[in-house]
Amino acid sequence: MGEVACMSEATSKLELIMGAEGVARVASSCVMVLGLGGVGSNCTEALARGGVGSFVLVDHDIVQESNINRQAIAFMSTLGRKKTDVMAAMIADINPNAQVITLDEFVLQENVAALMDAWAPRVDYVVDAIDTISTKLALAEYADAHDVPLISSMGAANKLYPECFHVSDIYQTKNCPLCRIMRKEGRKRGIRKLKVLYSCEEPVAVEVREGATRRERSNLGTASYVPPIMGQMIAGEVLRELAHLEQER
Repeated sequence: MGEVACMSEATSKLELIMGAEGVARVASSCVMVLGLGGVGSNCTEALARGGVGSFVLVDHDIVQESNINRQAIAFMSTLGRKKTDVMAAMIADINPNAQVITLDEFVLQENVAALMDAWAPRVDYVVDAIDTISTKLALAEYADAHDVPLISSMGAANKLYPECFHVSDIYQTKNCPLCRIMRKEGRKRGIRKLKVLYSCEEPVAVEVREGATRRERSNLGTASYVPPIMGQMIAGEVLRELAHLEQER
């Protein structure tokens, strides 16, 4: 009884704007987050604070010092720990009643179908916060073919102005190099639609470090506030849809 009362108090401010039914819908929902980097970790934290009752978290990385400038789970005290473990502990500290399943694995183009076949029927929304384009396309193709609610994060690199971020269909985007590739490849694959969060800001031109290989991506810089804002915006979109608020606009 004490735990229920605690969570009711924790979501009392949400109830004022979402209504008790909306908060209840969120609490009974399960969200799958693919990738717990700057966007994914901040999105997951916001979803937990927003009252989401169940999570499936997928990542195969550990916390590194270079993550500290933008990731919700990155602290000196968490360096070297699995991101899924740190994120699960954070969720438990926010809402002890939340159910969390962690999958310590890479999400690759080759295993998207198997992963989604196993988990898509059990979740209410999927957040794609992965960097790999081939994987993002495979997820978009699967979601479009199977009517899976999906929102995909586009590029955060070399962006400075958060007011330029918008939720849109991929085919309505502009000025984002990642979106450009996604549009082109999406048409080839017959992907009809894909909800994305993207920035219409022209990316800042950054020189490649001398001697750096293409794999190092040394010309991709990230502002400390951009991925967290992206994660929060995606969480807002997901929470509103889960609460059925988007249908009322």
